[in-house]
Amino acid sequence: MAHLIDLFLQPSKVFEEQKEKPTFLLPLLIAAVLGIVMTLTYFMRVDSGWFLDHTVASSGTELSSAEVAQMKAVMPSARVMGYIGAATVPITLALISALLAVYFMLAGKVAGTATSFKHGLSLAAWSGLPAALGSIVVLIGAMTMSPQTSLESLMLTNLDPLFIQLPIDSPWGPLAQSFSLLNIWTWFLAALGWKIWSRTGWGQAIVVSLLPYLVIYGGMAAFAMVRGG
Repeated sequence: MAHLIDLFLQPSKVFEEQKEKPTFLLPLLIAAVLGIVMTLTYFMRVDSGWFLDHTVASSGTELSSAEVAQMKAVMPSARVMGYIGAATVPITLALISALLAVYFMLAGKVAGTATSFKHGLSLAAWSGLPAALGSIVVLIGAMTMSPQTSLESLMLTNLDPLFIQLPIDSPWGPLAQSFSLLNIWTWFLAALGWKIWSRTGWGQAIVVSLLPYLVIYGGMAAFAMVRGG
């Protein structure tokens, strides 16, 4: 548990110790539990009928009244979506962490720095822990919100809605709503861990920590430009 405090106060110490004895279960468990509680809290409190209407309106496609009615008829209720979402939280978290672990392994081979899968998973888990703070922000918002509140409007660490509020059908919406300011903290921790483990400079460490996200957000930006015409 001391690592949780040290990650915020003296992260270098955490990664020095993780280099010798990598762990990952605690940060992944914390992130998973917070994600599950946040998801269930929101979907148990949101107005189900309003949520279905909001989801249809957010699809970004022009639908006739008949198509809207048909779409809503086959959609699960908000409560059911909450259960589904809660079940997928640990699966998604484990998958993303595993992919990042493989990436760090491959980056180590390219950079000439031996990095095991377990070390990669440790780096992904501990550097990704700041994202759990975003779940806490949403959880607090979900506990105090009105029933007709969108989930994305509660994500106050993201560009949208923190700095901008894009129209519901904006092609840039998914990018703005998925880019969290907490990412910067995650990138710093990943770079710090890589720098300590590989005994390299900040330049290589920053490139390694940013590259996956440059690909992801670059792809989202390209897709938004194509949609926007």
